[in-house]
Amino acid sequence: MHACSLADFMEALKPWLSGEYIRKAYIDEQGNFVVYFVDGVKNVYRIDDCSGEQLKEVLKDFEAKGIPVAIPGTFPETDVSTA
Repeated sequence: MHACSLADFMEALKPWLSGEYIRKAYIDEQGNFVVYFVDGVKNVYRIDDCSGEQLKEVLKDFEAKGIPVAIPGTFPETDVSTA
C-alpha cells in the first residue's frame, strides 16, 4: 500500500490517466483508492489528507477520462476485466 497526499497521488498517476493504462478504479471498504492497471498490476493508495467526498470526486474525474469506476464488491479481487 502506498500512503500519500492527494496532490502526490494525482501527480503520480497523471501520465496514466486513461482507459488505455488503467483498467478500473474504486474506493474500497477501508477508504483506500484501488487502481488496476491493464498489465495486471494492482496498486492500493491510502490518501491521508482528504475526505471520502473528495475521493469520490477523483473517481468522477477518472470516469470522465474513460476509466471504468467500480463500486466496492462489484468486481472480485482477482478480476481485472471491465466486463
